[in-house]
Amino acid sequence: MKIDILTLFPQMFVGPLTESIIKRARQANIMDLSVHDLRVWAKDLHHTVDDRPYGGGVGMVIKPDIVFAAVESLAPISESCILLTCPRGQLFDQSAARRLAGIPHLIVICGHYEGVDERVREHLATAVFSIGDVVLTGGELPAMIIVDAVVRLLPGVVGKEASTQEESFSGGLLDYPQYTRPANFRNWQVPDVLLSGDHEKIALWRRRKAISRTLEQRPELLAKAALTAEEREWLRREYAWNSSYDENLLGKL
Repeated sequence: MKIDILTLFPQMFVGPLTESIIKRARQANIMDLSVHDLRVWAKDLHHTVDDRPYGGGVGMVIKPDIVFAAVESLAPISESCILLTCPRGQLFDQSAARRLAGIPHLIVICGHYEGVDERVREHLATAVFSIGDVVLTGGELPAMIIVDAVVRLLPGVVGKEASTQEESFSGGLLDYPQYTRPANFRNWQVPDVLLSGDHEKIALWRRRKAISRTLEQRPELLAKAALTAEEREWLRREYAWNSSYDENLLGKL
């Protein structure tokens, strides 16, 4: 996979994308990552990349001609998936990461200031992503999150690829609790079932813990989770009494 990042602050990517799994993926030539300074494509003496918004208002807007020139110099638009980071975009999630992991070339445009000229969104970007209902200084941190989430799904990046199939959101649920040695720490005991050696019981315990944790922390995810009829019945039986949960959601299960 080839990934190009367009940003006004390329030094922000030194560290987050040069360590750990991303570093190993680059060293193994599983992915090729390049970070580009948008100012390179500015033609004036001061390398101006932004201007005042039409119609007035505070802040500055990144110019469309700079962004189009940068993207078109990297690859034909028709052959690349062009992502724009923006708080007004669709929520980036694990399913989006999996879709992107199958695309050979990604170009990530980091929004900044008051945003990017709307014509970039309308006529250039393949997709616009937000990482949540929060406004950040710029799109660099969301770009790092997108790259990290996508790259770790590439074949050969994670040592045990099966682990990427069993983690949070992989089946629409949050992950189950994890424990390691010592079995007794300050009188907090690892659940007996995990010490039993009974893999069938362990699998059932983990699955139900994942379901209950999702219900408690992210109940909206359950509406789309792939639950069996038995699991739905168990959920109603075990949790429907608790008025703190979303009764409308429970009624749909």
